Amino acid sequence: MKLPLLIVLGSASAVLGSPIVLSEDIQDPLYQQPDLANNDLYLIELAGGEQRWIEEDEKWVLRRAGTNFMDITDHQELGVINRARLFSRSTKYPAAVEQNKTVRPLLKDLKKENMHANLEKFTAFHTRYYKSSYGAQSSAWLLDLVSGMVNSSGATANGATVKPFEHPWGQSSVIATIPGQSNKTIVIGAHQDSINMFLPSILSAPGADDDGSGTVTIIEALRVLLTNNDIIKGKAPNTLEFHWYSAEEGGLLGSQAIFSAYEKQGRDVKAMLQQDMTGYVQKTLDAGEKESVGVITDFVDPALTTFIKEVITAYCDIPYIETKCGYACSDHASASKAGYPSAFVIESDFKYSDDKIHTSNDKIEYLSFDHMLQHARLTLGLAYELAFAKF
Repeated sequence: MKLPLLIVLGSASAVLGSPIVLSEDIQDPLYQQPDLANNDLYLIELAGGEQRWIEEDEKWVLRRAGTNFMDITDHQELGVINRARLFSRSTKYPAAVEQNKTVRPLLKDLKKENMHANLEKFTAFHTRYYKSSYGAQSSAWLLDLVSGMVNSSGATANGATVKPFEHPWGQSSVIATIPGQSNKTIVIGAHQDSINMFLPSILSAPGADDDGSGTVTIIEALRVLLTNNDIIKGKAPNTLEFHWYSAEEGGLLGSQAIFSAYEKQGRDVKAMLQQDMTGYVQKTLDAGEKESVGVITDFVDPALTTFIKEVITAYCDIPYIETKCGYACSDHASASKAGYPSAFVIESDFKYSDDKIHTSNDKIEYLSFDHMLQHARLTLGLAYELAFAKF
């Protein structure tokens, strides 16, 4: 059901406690007037394989109600080629970490100050809504940042690349590839878009935690990996890729497009880890519980998840806690549907995750960069371990 505009405006104003700024009050030339007459339908898939056609406004109604979904309109074939892999657990991971001597010194080079500086710039965009000009601008900024990092490392001399993966809605995904000795690939992902669920085309969405935190967490892990000579020279047995997905909030659109392409190309993805929301711990502390890394246990690859627990135990200063987030709760679901082993970690037990997300109040001031540093340690450790794993 498409909600009348006045009802949505009233609901947003009541929740946010401030007047709604309409288009005539917005002076920024990047602002795009929302197309209120757009009646396009989208095919979504919910838990249990249920599918239905809905209008875009209904997406946000579902999301506000806490219902996850994949918008499969353009990728109904995802997983068909690799369907057999969904029922085989052929990928085996190390029983314990094997690269401790190399990883430990690298962990000391991770800097929370870098994450803070990058997140300040990333949250300065009015929104990173994937259909907005701001979303395209923030993606271009991200592409430039990662490109500069890879270029300055010298890894491009050995075939490293940073490329946009373009989408019809304007905001590109970004893929950094650090080749190894084989095409067996380890993917580290985060989503770059943000959204205000009440009026996506109008209201601000700094998206500091969701998922600016994951975005800058994996950037910092990549930066330090690129100081390792074996990684730069392409001596690792496996290829590393870092992905920043567009349009996660619209139904995992960017990641579906990428993993659909990978499936058709026959890409050999051995593991995919998603970092979505890595910085909020206040609710955990207020509940009198220990700060921890939330390890998602539903709709993930069990073997990869077990190894991630080993990595947390070895390389993080805080423990993990098992938790669940439901069907299609982040971009790892696209990798899973394509037949690739995937996993997901989050900032806490899911019940204590950040309730400021999808609003104008998802701000940098509410995050713990000490906690984000733990996620960066996990990301760096896992990436290096699996880059050198023998599959």
